Amino acid sequence: MSDRQDDPARDAILDRIRDDIDGVDRDMLALLNRRAALSLEVGRLKAGSSEPVFKPFREKEVLEKLSRENPGPLPQDHLRAIYREIMSSSRRLQRTQKVAYLGPEGTFSYFAAVSYLGRSADFEPCRTIDEVFEAVSLRDAELGVIPLENSLQGTVGQSLDQLLRSEVFIQAELYCKISHALLSKGTDMARIEEVYSHPQPLAQCGGWLKAHLPMARIVPADSTAAAARRVLYNPKAAAIGHVKLSEMLGLNVLASRIEDLPDNWTRFLVIGPNPTKTGSRDKTSILFTLPDKPGALSTVLGRLAGEGINLTKLESRPLRGEKWKYVFFADLQCDLGREEFQTLLADLRSELHSLRVLGSYPAGPHLDVSGSAVVERE
Repeated sequence: MSDRQDDPARDAILDRIRDDIDGVDRDMLALLNRRAALSLEVGRLKAGSSEPVFKPFREKEVLEKLSRENPGPLPQDHLRAIYREIMSSSRRLQRTQKVAYLGPEGTFSYFAAVSYLGRSADFEPCRTIDEVFEAVSLRDAELGVIPLENSLQGTVGQSLDQLLRSEVFIQAELYCKISHALLSKGTDMARIEEVYSHPQPLAQCGGWLKAHLPMARIVPADSTAAAARRVLYNPKAAAIGHVKLSEMLGLNVLASRIEDLPDNWTRFLVIGPNPTKTGSRDKTSILFTLPDKPGALSTVLGRLAGEGINLTKLESRPLRGEKWKYVFFADLQCDLGREEFQTLLADLRSELHSLRVLGSYPAGPHLDVSGSAVVERE
């Protein structure tokens, strides 16, 4: 039986296919540069204006249209990943875009930001969530990416507090599937004496740690990325973080998907200094405080229900400086900025002690960033 590697007929077919691929690549290169030239023209027309280059509603429409028209065999999630990078490049050609995120590089916030906004943005790490809000409020960054809530552990209180205090607006949202890996410079898990990570991943992997590393000392760190850097020179220490940190820092993956509950999603918000103005805005987030009278919350909920508006999130937080008073955060499935809701808005403002519309924006994608590749879920 002949070796397939020495099959001349097969090799000739492969050579022809590769020539065809080279031709397609040349066509794609020409089209990508044509698209880039158009983006540069858009940038020149926008020069000197305050119009943002990030238009989440427009980008969502582009992705949805391409997905509808995609005949295959290219998978939809591959198509969307490719076009997220193309649109990221287009934005960069129009204007350099600084994006603040909870750093350092390698945190889950970093991977969420890169997966959604593409690698052509200028990503700026911040030490705290407060610093992300400050960078956007002071316009040191055009956008910020912050975690809002986790499917297992609930709302990130610091983010909600800053939404109340800061003059920023929600531009977009995304949901990221989170998974944790045990990373070390060493190769033998039996030798691990210390485990570092942010308190949230430590809690999410608590059962696994008790079962597999019951004697290890648990050490909280500022972030998963900081934890990974702390174990770089100690083969008897390990960190819990994203599996991609192993590639970034040269660590070994001793165990993967070690979270106690596998369906672990975090909702992130993209914030900016101004509200979105046009486009397909599917959701609105609001903050409000109630007057001190019986049935005040019930009245508000009744008004929303009467307009056929679905409430997908409602959470209260203590109002700083006001003993026993609370501020409510709510997500509504509607574009509250539309003309048909202006009467409702006016009524709510008269009925509530205070009301702030945080932004109307497109419903976000579900991105599985738990592995080495990003997969967009339906």
